Amino acid sequence: MNRNRFRGTGVALVTPFRNGKIDYEALSRVIENCIDGGVDYLVALGTTGESATLSQKEKHELLDFTIEKNKGRLPLVAGFGGNNTQAIIEEMEAYHFNGIDAILSSSPAYNKPNQEGIYRHYMTLADKAPKPIIIYNVPGRTSSNIEADTTLRLAHESNKFIAIKEAAYDLNQTTRILKHRPKDFLVLSGDDTLALPLISTGGDGVISVIANGLPHLFCKMVRTGLNGDFKAASELHLKLSDIHSWLYKDGNPAGIKAAMEMMGLCKRDTRLPLTPVGEEVYEGLKKQLVEINAIVPDDAIA
Repeated sequence: MNRNRFRGTGVALVTPFRNGKIDYEALSRVIENCIDGGVDYLVALGTTGESATLSQKEKHELLDFTIEKNKGRLPLVAGFGGNNTQAIIEEMEAYHFNGIDAILSSSPAYNKPNQEGIYRHYMTLADKAPKPIIIYNVPGRTSSNIEADTTLRLAHESNKFIAIKEAAYDLNQTTRILKHRPKDFLVLSGDDTLALPLISTGGDGVISVIANGLPHLFCKMVRTGLNGDFKAASELHLKLSDIHSWLYKDGNPAGIKAAMEMMGLCKRDTRLPLTPVGEEVYEGLKKQLVEINAIVPDDAIA
């Protein structure tokens, strides 16, 4: 497959809720906003999509809806992960994957496997997965890091692994992966704030949270950086820099959902154990959105 389809900006789609149910009308708006805003591919059922709170039936329905709404316009990645290797395989076997281009799979959380356990977990998935795999390293959620040598071992031993989404907040680690990776293995940022620094050292893009609500600005920054114009890209990076901390003060995706509510895209509702942002964060986000001209004060939905 053409791995370059996953260069640039992928967006980890939120799952909008209303009255405890998935709000498909809002999800349709979110998808169109992302596509119109210039994202390069869509990612459904990631952490930002609150996949841990969805039943298997809801996951299948959400994927089917996203496939139908996308209509093949952009590559589509689906999240399949967990801390039980066999259960992930069974979950993959229960879905048809028509219209899905790749799988995003995070390292097992809670179990805290060693590097050999992580390696064997991913190689077992690679043997069974019906689509290419993007490895997802997010130690802040899993409590275990996929070390650079483990990532490289996987990338060199199986063509099933096409990329890594790196969210270890460690540029030394990503630099080692970039230096020793196979030539067609992509290195993607899992953190919006580090997207441009990673691109500047040879990275291939980002799977983004903020692109749910501000795809035009963020995608322009990523494209400009990938094109080598780091002066212009840095200006966009700095324009967005102050909003990032507000997006995460009350957790993800609570922050981006609050911002999207102000922009008329979806409600700020989350599923327990997550809760919507508090008023201090809501007002802080509103101020930042006004400053970057994403909304005017009267546009913000109270």
